[in-house]
Amino acid sequence: MAADYRIGEDRIAHYQCRRVRGGFPIDGDLDKDVWKGAERSRRFVDMVSGEPALLNTQIAALWDERALYVAYWIDEPDVRASFTERDSLIWFDNDVELFFDGEDCYYEFEINAFNTVYEVFFVYQDALKRGSRFDTPRFDLYSRDVDLLSGFQDAARFRKHPRGRRWAFMDFDFPSLQSGVKVEGRINDPFHVDKGWTVELAFPWEGFRLLSPGKNFPPRAGDSIRAQFFRFENLRANGKALTSAGWALNEHGVYDSHIPENFAYLHFTD
Repeated sequence: MAADYRIGEDRIAHYQCRRVRGGFPIDGDLDKDVWKGAERSRRFVDMVSGEPALLNTQIAALWDERALYVAYWIDEPDVRASFTERDSLIWFDNDVELFFDGEDCYYEFEINAFNTVYEVFFVYQDALKRGSRFDTPRFDLYSRDVDLLSGFQDAARFRKHPRGRRWAFMDFDFPSLQSGVKVEGRINDPFHVDKGWTVELAFPWEGFRLLSPGKNFPPRAGDSIRAQFFRFENLRANGKALTSAGWALNEHGVYDSHIPENFAYLHFTD
């Protein structure tokens, strides 16, 4: 029987996402007035224990009629990155990640300090059936680039999730996604002490309609979605890799980011 890793509702974070009016460039520069007026989240915590993370990470989110906007502030004394090709294995770098939950599906986004993006759209196997809303060319298992999560190809998660296996559509691109990164320091220069890096993202509502067709997009004041915000950091000492630390807006209780039941709540306000 699959293990149930859901945590209590009292441990799940809630964030009030304010509405803004007027466009702004997505370039990674968070000194814009629009972000100065946004509420920053609490400091990220260890994904397993819930203790404050070693390095500070915070997010903020805003919305308008066009898109959801997300910002990350990432303290990092040694900014590093290696992958430059889209949909590379970003999780081997230091990165930040963002997941959106949907109806029988969810979406994963990753980005490194080079502004290299990785995306996947996950559909639960028990939902992808003939005649379902996923029975379309976009989610055709024979013609798309598809992997399997929570199966034999990912032994660490095998039989460890209450919902079970998921199809991973590796060639999915969030419609009209925009991303920007700004590094405050010298990337890949270990002898320079950096301040960190910032990330700025825009997710147009078209992609959310695919995730959750039963909800309003653009949202209305009072609506909410489930999302989770992560940072993964490769920690080293004595010339050796120690671990990949996982930090998040709220803990998951286990080292596993793929548990939508533990995602935080984004509440849209006017």
